[in-house]
Amino acid sequence: MTAPTRTAPVLAPRSSAELIQAEGPVLAHNYHPLPVVVARAEGVWVEDVEGRRYLDMLAGYSALNFGHRHPALIDAAHRQLDQLTLTSRAFHNDRLAGFAEALASLTGLDMVLPMNTGAEAVESGIKVARKWAYDVKGVPADRATIVVAGGNFHGRTTTIVGFSDDEEARAGFGPFAPGFRTVPYNDLAALEAAVDETTAAVLIEPIQGEAGVLIPDDGYLTGVRELTRRAGCLLIADEIQSGLGRTGKTLAVEHESVVPDVLLLGKALGGGIVPVSAVVARREVLGVLGPGQHGSTFGGNPLAAAVGSAVIELLATGEFQHRAAELGERLRAGLAALTGKGVTGFRSRGLWAGVDIDPALGTGREISERLMKEGVLVKDTHGSTIRLAPPLTITAEELDGALGSLARVLI
Repeated sequence: MTAPTRTAPVLAPRSSAELIQAEGPVLAHNYHPLPVVVARAEGVWVEDVEGRRYLDMLAGYSALNFGHRHPALIDAAHRQLDQLTLTSRAFHNDRLAGFAEALASLTGLDMVLPMNTGAEAVESGIKVARKWAYDVKGVPADRATIVVAGGNFHGRTTTIVGFSDDEEARAGFGPFAPGFRTVPYNDLAALEAAVDETTAAVLIEPIQGEAGVLIPDDGYLTGVRELTRRAGCLLIADEIQSGLGRTGKTLAVEHESVVPDVLLLGKALGGGIVPVSAVVARREVLGVLGPGQHGSTFGGNPLAAAVGSAVIELLATGEFQHRAAELGERLRAGLAALTGKGVTGFRSRGLWAGVDIDPALGTGREISERLMKEGVLVKDTHGSTIRLAPPLTITAEELDGALGSLARVLI
């Protein structure tokens, strides 16, 4: 007796409202997205289920620095999909060496530890810094400390939220791992007071993105670099959001000509196609790891390496860094013109801005929803602040259009 033939049911297309409602019972409620359901995208534009178009001014929190479906990145992914996608690190693959060589060259560092997500890169950086402290610096076993900055956002794992001061991120997830000291951001005196002989590293964002695109004073990063050298500890720069062209330089630390000991990268490294992250460091630091001491089944997979290599090729031309710097001046001028007209203040570097809206006009969420109705997508953070981080492929005209929409919703 043969089994009856079963065919998959043909589902009628669902509207945005129906799809949003359908998510409620089956998805964990750990996000509060804007009520837009994206179905297609190209460049700086996305389209919802009903065909409405929106200008993407968030770019996946910088994961889409090169826009949606950049042709060179899509081509690299397609070619690799026809060859090989995954081996695990039990075997070598033919794409990984080239990716690591290119990334080390781009950053001016020596060695690469490939991972997948930004949080994995941060966790890996913490592990490497502790191992270095014990093996190289000579810190007594289980005594290593890492100094972090208040207002930080490095990810969502239990270790990372344990040294966050965001109670919404922390509450209900303890107990937390020890070994971290928190000092105010942009305060060199406080940092110096916290560093001692047990300090393995100072972990810092050159620009704090989640906090509202907070840019430290000129000289702060240089001071952190000098302090860590004197103290004999590592400087770990988390450039997962700020890196790879966003600020008008390949890395945000380049604005002060700082070279960290350890660099954490992610988001844009995957070109908006696959999750790719990496710890990039001096050989003395990453050289402390031996077989079996750290790993990732998907880290360094051939598809990720192919896309990551294509991302590095785009950055090697300098075109995107130049665009971010040039259009960043236009963004800054546009926001300056709105200051006092609904904008109470802003901070920007390259094509990245935190914009403080007069609370009398609405919360950041409310302003984001009004912009969505104007066909512009942004995201709020902390009260009445919104973040702007368009793809680096945006045109001057498109940027002006977004600023015009912002002006209209502030009336």
